[in-house]
Amino acid sequence: MISLDNFRRTVKNPAVPYTASIIGGLLPGELVIIRGSVPKDADRFQVDFQCGSSTKPRADVAFHFNPRFKKSGCIVCNTLQSERWGSEEIAYEMPFERGKPFEIVFMVLPDKFQVSVNGRFLLLYKYRIQLEKIDTLGIFGKVQVGLIEFVSNKPSQSSQPSLLESTEKATGNNEPPDSTQFVVPYTARINSSLEPGRTIVIKGEVKEKANSFAINLRSCDSNDIALHLNPRIKVNKFVRNSYLSGGWGEEETHISHFPFKPGMYFELIILCEAHQYNVAINGVHTLEYKHRFKQLGKINILEISGDIQLLDVRSW
Repeated sequence: MISLDNFRRTVKNPAVPYTASIIGGLLPGELVIIRGSVPKDADRFQVDFQCGSSTKPRADVAFHFNPRFKKSGCIVCNTLQSERWGSEEIAYEMPFERGKPFEIVFMVLPDKFQVSVNGRFLLLYKYRIQLEKIDTLGIFGKVQVGLIEFVSNKPSQSSQPSLLESTEKATGNNEPPDSTQFVVPYTARINSSLEPGRTIVIKGEVKEKANSFAINLRSCDSNDIALHLNPRIKVNKFVRNSYLSGGWGEEETHISHFPFKPGMYFELIILCEAHQYNVAINGVHTLEYKHRFKQLGKINILEISGDIQLLDVRSW
């Protein structure tokens, strides 16, 4: 959904309060990134995705994101329509600290905003006003902003072609995949042997009532599973393992922060290196897994199952 080749617009060191038009509006797949810091005396600040910039009457606010620092702190989200606030959605996890820098990433999805702070998922906010009506960004309160960055969804025509072929619906041309290819459970053959430097990208959305899902890299000539990734959403446990010679090995479960939540969009990247796999979620390095199945050239099957909607799978 997001490519490094996508078009970027930046605003550096804007004065707060800040109000400006969002050129071209917002489209699903785009990011709005705000980097700044919270003053030591801050009591609250807010980021508003607005429908216009009128102050009298006040413009509708499609998404009001409002960290408040009194007592233990919370983040209040809401929508303003016809100068009337709707019902508040409150997150009691507080990733912001007075006197500390931050990075907020607002990801625009077809039906909601997904918000991450300092590389960690924070919350989802479903649209109450149509996305196409949002045309203005406002930032108010006690906050210092160093950079606002808009990353537009303009896929590069030079993107590397996938070296995956779905076993359900193989195509012999270079046309982009359509959603019917990504039915879960999903199995694909890797057209070139796995080797150091090979990257696999899986894009999807965790189902609202998800229990778990699994990603397997395995050999086609045996039942061996070289890499088993198994996020268990209900218990916040991320299991990694290998199935070799008819049996599972020892589970690896240690992780600094469980990266998945029900309803969230994710991009999971598996990078194969000489001695291990590196796994990143939404651009943040999450874990390493040392090779137990050493014959990398025999790994040529990708399997995905469980409680996700699969949106795209690519390898290069």
